[in-house]
Order: sequence, then C-alpha cells, then structure tokens
Amino acid sequence: MLTAFLHGFILSLGLILAIGPQNLFLINQGTAHHSLWRAAPVIVAAALSDTLLILLAVLGVSAVVLTLEWVRLILLGAGVIFLLVIGWLTWRDADRPPDDDLSDSGRWPLGRQITFTLSISLLNPQAILDTVGVIGASSLSYQGSALAAYALGCILNSWLFFTLLVVAGRLLAHAPALRQALNRASAVIMWGSAIYLASTLI
Repeated sequence: MLTAFLHGFILSLGLILAIGPQNLFLINQGTAHHSLWRAAPVIVAAALSDTLLILLAVLGVSAVVLTLEWVRLILLGAGVIFLLVIGWLTWRDADRPPDDDLSDSGRWPLGRQITFTLSISLLNPQAILDTVGVIGASSLSYQGSALAAYALGCILNSWLFFTLLVVAGRLLAHAPALRQALNRASAVIMWGSAIYLASTLI
C-alpha cells in the first residue's frame, strides 16, 4: 500500500508542477488576500475539484464520459470562454496601483472566488486529460486497498500543493512590481491557453 501511495503522490506532483492557468490563478489569489485564511475557499475549491477528477479517473468514469464528442466540445468551448475572462480580469488587476489591495473589500467576494476556481479547475481540458490519461491509466495496475492508497496519494498531493501555491502568492504580495509582472504573465498564459483550445475546435 505504501508503494501505491507514493506512486500516486509522486505521479500527481509531476503533473501538477507544470505552470498552467490553475496554478497561476491560485498564486494570484494568494497575493490578493491579507491572510491565508481569506484565501482558504480558493484552496478548498481547487482541491475538491482535483479530488473529484482523480476519483472519477481512478473509477474509470471520466474515461467513458470523454468518449462522447459533444461532451468534449462543450468542455473545450467553456474552457476557452473562462480562460479569456479570467485572463482579462488578471491583466486588469495588474494595472491597479500597488497599494490598492485587490482582495477582501469585495473585489473577489466568496462567490466569485469559488466560481472562478471551480471553472478554471473543472473546465481545464489539459488537467482533465492529464488526470484521465495518466492518473487514471496508472491506476489500472492497482486493486482494492492498494487502489485506495494510490488515489489518496494523488489527492493529498493536490491539497498540499495548492496550499503551498497560495502561500507563495502571499509572499509575492510584499513585492508589488513582481506581483504586477506575475499578473501580466498569468494573463498572457491564460490567453495563450484559450487560443490553443480554440484551435482544437476548428
């Protein structure tokens, strides 16, 4: 069981380390709040989303669903829209004065935090394909308690890593120039991801 757990943890870590829209969004939310507690809804929403995707992949449900072409098209289309919107909001935040705090006064109220986090987590085709194609495929070698340990390793990694991303964002909040550069880089990457997804629809 320990081997299965470590396999899941390390495999999930390898996938999640890639710089993508979700990771950058979490870092930006870390910079936008006065404390880790204020950003907790973002961490929980992202981690629960990953937990759901991992469980669906391990159980084989997502692999079956994604064979439906209309599901794939809806997923890609929604992903393009949300990446464009989140990219625009992130770029706009970069233009705000350094002493103008983005966060707790209502710019990112609880509902928006959760909605955007769920969107960028569940409507990210690359994350879904990685989860299904890598985590799901690798889970086929396990059964019973070993399978549960493997899934737990993947899930625990997500919770820990997302927390660390927000903590990193808090550290960047004390460097306004770096925070602004990160926001602009994040927006560009999100728009680039949206363009790539749109090209797959053509």
